Amino acid sequence: MKTIGLKSAIALAIASYSSLSLANGIAINEQSASGMGTSFAGRSSSALDASTVFGNPAGMSKLERTEVTGGVAVIDASTDYSDAQSSATGTNKGDMVPTSAIPFGYVVTPLNEDWHFGLGIYVPYAVISDYEKSFQGRYHGLYSKVEVITVQPTLSYKINDKVSIGFGPTFNRIEGKLTNNLSLAALGGGDAKLNIKGDDVAVGYNIGVLADVTDQLAVGVTYHSKVKYELEGHTKVTGVSSASPVVNSLISPLNGSYDASLDLTTPESLDASFTYKLDDRWTLYGGATWTRWSRLEAIVVENSGTPTIPGLGNVTGTVDEELQWHDTWSYAIGAAYQLNPQWVLRTGFALDPSPTDNEYRNVRIPVGNRKTVSIGAGWSPTPDMTVDVAYAYLWESESSINREGNTLQPAYNANVKNSAHGIAAQLSYRF
Repeated sequence: MKTIGLKSAIALAIASYSSLSLANGIAINEQSASGMGTSFAGRSSSALDASTVFGNPAGMSKLERTEVTGGVAVIDASTDYSDAQSSATGTNKGDMVPTSAIPFGYVVTPLNEDWHFGLGIYVPYAVISDYEKSFQGRYHGLYSKVEVITVQPTLSYKINDKVSIGFGPTFNRIEGKLTNNLSLAALGGGDAKLNIKGDDVAVGYNIGVLADVTDQLAVGVTYHSKVKYELEGHTKVTGVSSASPVVNSLISPLNGSYDASLDLTTPESLDASFTYKLDDRWTLYGGATWTRWSRLEAIVVENSGTPTIPGLGNVTGTVDEELQWHDTWSYAIGAAYQLNPQWVLRTGFALDPSPTDNEYRNVRIPVGNRKTVSIGAGWSPTPDMTVDVAYAYLWESESSINREGNTLQPAYNANVKNSAHGIAAQLSYRF
């Protein structure tokens, strides 16, 4: 029973680590300040600048000159816990997400009248959570940091005056670190600690189509492929001890660093949107994104290198962690107003549901159904340069965490509510 508890704790930690980059609540949208101003409505149907490399690679055909776009988004999130229940003692301060900066950069250049080349570097997934050491749910998650960095070389082709297509492979690097505690009270000890690190590089692709249906209406579709990772890393266990000499001699060999690996496929998504130019001043945007989260029914973890304990066997092996994610549709609407030749004002609203529910939600990614409102502006002091800024506020419906317990992980239940402020700025230069 004790061995099963530790085995489950290790498996849960590794499975939670990999799922950090999968929940819709922590997928990064901030690859563009100009797009953020409209809550990313119209992302696949508008080629506002070189960030179209990500939004829709076909949009590069709309850029007449070489263009460089670069910027950064800053996110300040807040998490509030209430009604926490656990046999473990501790605090529930929340606010576990440090203020974080997300950079991005793109370049697009025409090759001839029909072909364009582009290159993008951006962050499609990222999360960091850092709870206080006394956090009551520390046995299910204490520190988490995962980041995916993507490099995307891209080509677009202008089929005719109305239709363009674009394609680009994505080279993705994922790396992360995770820690949580283990309660050894039942074994006559204090808290032990799990520390997990892993990384991998994998290839995917983005493809898009952009069509001018009329002089006023443009529609676009962008497909972001699945990406299959084969993560390699290690699980380090420290602090496993007991006041009982007999128990201590039995469990202390579990301290050490063990090899860990898992196969993980991030799901594909389809982004469809429209851009409608109402008149010389007003432009309307709308869009919907489907994400196939149902690929993530479970995560299979392979552990190796752990010791064989006399009378208990080996705590390593194949472990299945059930996730039961479900597909989601997110929606966004927005508008832009051309105040004068130099200034454009933007606003938007988005609905973004969580792919998990109260039964499977954990403390590392305690996200609920999300709403976002945004405002933004673009300033073009010259025809060669544009500065875009945006502000967004998001809030989520209250949701519940219901984590079952075992020998080494006391059960933890709580209500959680999240909100965040985001600002972004970018500079685009054409030459």
